[in-house]
Amino acid sequence: MARRNETKPGQRCSWVNLDDTLLVEYHDREWGVPAHSDRKHFEGLVLSGAQAGLNWSLVLKKREGYRRAFEKFDPEKVARYSGRQIQTLLADADIIRNRMKIEGAVRNARALLKVQEEFGDFDSYCWRFVDGRPKLNRWKTTREIPASTPESETFSKDLKRRGFSFVGPTVIYAYMQAIGMVNDHIIGCFRHGEISKANREEKVGPVSAKESHRTRLRKNALSWQ
Repeated sequence: MARRNETKPGQRCSWVNLDDTLLVEYHDREWGVPAHSDRKHFEGLVLSGAQAGLNWSLVLKKREGYRRAFEKFDPEKVARYSGRQIQTLLADADIIRNRMKIEGAVRNARALLKVQEEFGDFDSYCWRFVDGRPKLNRWKTTREIPASTPESETFSKDLKRRGFSFVGPTVIYAYMQAIGMVNDHIIGCFRHGEISKANREEKVGPVSAKESHRTRLRKNALSWQ
């Protein structure tokens, strides 16, 4: 007889539409895996901001368009975008053509570079909001997962102070979930245990910019490169 709450093989979080291949792959390979690359962080900020008011499935379908339009999520290059380049992006059907969101992404690239100057990298900065370690939650159902937390509210407030936009507490909590600052897979999902185990073994969480750089170079078998 199976034990109570035992994870069934292949069981996933209830928000995953099994008919949506991109969403299934994203859930199974990326969501909740700790990120330590500043490009990955910038990607998360761009896509989380783009999602505001929309659904994640739509954003995933346009992710490759964003990757092309935003220089493979290189914040240094995006920070130099001119008004003319922004205008060109407004005509790009492969991304969400919302002026405020596009301008916000460029503004966030510039703000991110300032954070890098202060902390060495954005990675070292953002992980401070969870004390350098992923927060492990043990939700039984998706309904239990909050839209924001005290950590995301503090993080959001600091980002806004630094000039970032589209970084409200709800958007930032979605970002924290995506980049693995929290493990919000429900306990019945097979990824909850996999990611928790990997986090324990890797002892993730940057201690310095130098160590964070080493982490980015180390191959992570759970991450979708």
